Amino acid sequence: MRCPYCGSLDTQVKDSRPTDDSSSIRRRRICPDCGGRFTTFERVQLRELTVVKRSGRRVPFDRDKLQQSVDVALRKRSVDPERVERMINGIVRQLESMGEGDVPSETVGELVMEGLKGLDDVAYVRFASVYKNFREAKDFEEILEKLAEEPEEPPRLKKKPAQSEQ
Repeated sequence: MRCPYCGSLDTQVKDSRPTDDSSSIRRRRICPDCGGRFTTFERVQLRELTVVKRSGRRVPFDRDKLQQSVDVALRKRSVDPERVERMINGIVRQLESMGEGDVPSETVGELVMEGLKGLDDVAYVRFASVYKNFREAKDFEEILEKLAEEPEEPPRLKKKPAQSEQ
């Protein structure tokens, strides 16, 4: 792993441990050349993904870019970081398990919107405003109406109590 401070390729791992959800390994590293310390994360990658933009341009899937987009939508919102991490891991797993190496950017956007809707309504509207390129106030009104129409959580069926024979 290249040192981010001096560029040396000879860095040493000082500590490794799994993250809280065990989806990645956190490694503390030190550079013997400059003494710089930094952290890296190692994650499982099932396949190389390529995002196909609306213009037809193809770019490698970047999990960090996905994380940044979600972070912008969630800025100043009190959402548990573990829930955000689980959502992002879920999106990446869904994309990897689709069986295709090429993923339309619309698919990524829709999965993020679906995930944010379950986390935070304000973040959902923020992301949708950028993703769907809102131009007027009525665009916000439409999405807020849709959000208000949907039940927050689907009703759950209750089990009938077992009847005792007497």
